[in-house]
Amino acid sequence: MRIRLLCAALCLFALLCLTGTAMAREPREITTVPYESLPEPVDGQHHYLLLCVDRWDINSSILSLHKKAMDSFVRNNSANTDGIVLLTLDSKAHRIMLTSIIRDALVWRPDPEVEGKFNFGRINYIAQCNDPETLCRVISEHIGVKIEKYILFSMNQIGAIIDALGGVDIDITAAEATYLDAYSITRPVPHTEPAIVKGRAGTYHFNGHGAVIYMRIRKVGGGGDFMRTQRVRTVLGLLADECREISMDAATSLANTIFENNVMSNASLEDVVQAAGYAYALRDCTIEELRLPTDEAALGGITWSGMAAQEVDWEKCRASMAYYLENSFVVMDEFDSKEFNDLSGADDLSQFGFD
Repeated sequence: MRIRLLCAALCLFALLCLTGTAMAREPREITTVPYESLPEPVDGQHHYLLLCVDRWDINSSILSLHKKAMDSFVRNNSANTDGIVLLTLDSKAHRIMLTSIIRDALVWRPDPEVEGKFNFGRINYIAQCNDPETLCRVISEHIGVKIEKYILFSMNQIGAIIDALGGVDIDITAAEATYLDAYSITRPVPHTEPAIVKGRAGTYHFNGHGAVIYMRIRKVGGGGDFMRTQRVRTVLGLLADECREISMDAATSLANTIFENNVMSNASLEDVVQAAGYAYALRDCTIEELRLPTDEAALGGITWSGMAAQEVDWEKCRASMAYYLENSFVVMDEFDSKEFNDLSGADDLSQFGFD
């Protein structure tokens, strides 16, 4: 009897395993645009990929743009690029645009072990498993925009840049205040009172370290990684507002601070100073924002290779991105379509993935 029960249990277990295997879903097909087929950036549009790894410090002395050093980067740092923001400065249309990409987006990427082979993977693993240039290329092929320049920061370096601007005032919710209270974030001297009062919503002054912690909030108030990217854009927008009265000398000094506070970049000091010049000329602009994927392009979560990831309709993302770069808009993932139609004259936004 016991033997029969054991056999039945083993058969049931095997059946469940086989059923589970049969029901395991492959990710949806991802279509991309080959990098060589992408058009050159529109005249006047300058794209810079800003990346932040999920570590406070990285041993930059072992890093270079060589594969051998990047292998050391993986072995010794194992850092994911959880912060991915594309900064677009349009000197012709007089626009500044921030496009954030969620860290767990599933993409079609080169296999780091087998040359010429591609497979599915999370976007935030590419820089550490391949290199930042590969990440630039992959993002370009997924969103339809050719990106050439990147700057990769540690969290401490982001904090140092924010400190160089004097910190930032952020309006937070009661739930965020409760979360941040646990980190004992305090105001800079001469302020001695706590910057965060548990459970009390309001506007608080954050130093660089505190602002980075705020930007990394993911499990407060709902929204997960989608709201994390919103917080990043919020802080970047606030910092841009602080720079509206900046002098050209101060803008150049800020460019030098950015150049000195990064892990690695393929942008020269001349490139960074040039970008600062564009930003200075555009300092009166309203910051425009886009999150990828938009709600309509987010296809839901999937577990792939033991990783939780977000499936994305990248064709819709490319359409949204093209429309965004060609037409002025502020915060595409939180907008009133009627108001947008009134402003732009567009009659049908559904073709771009918007209701």
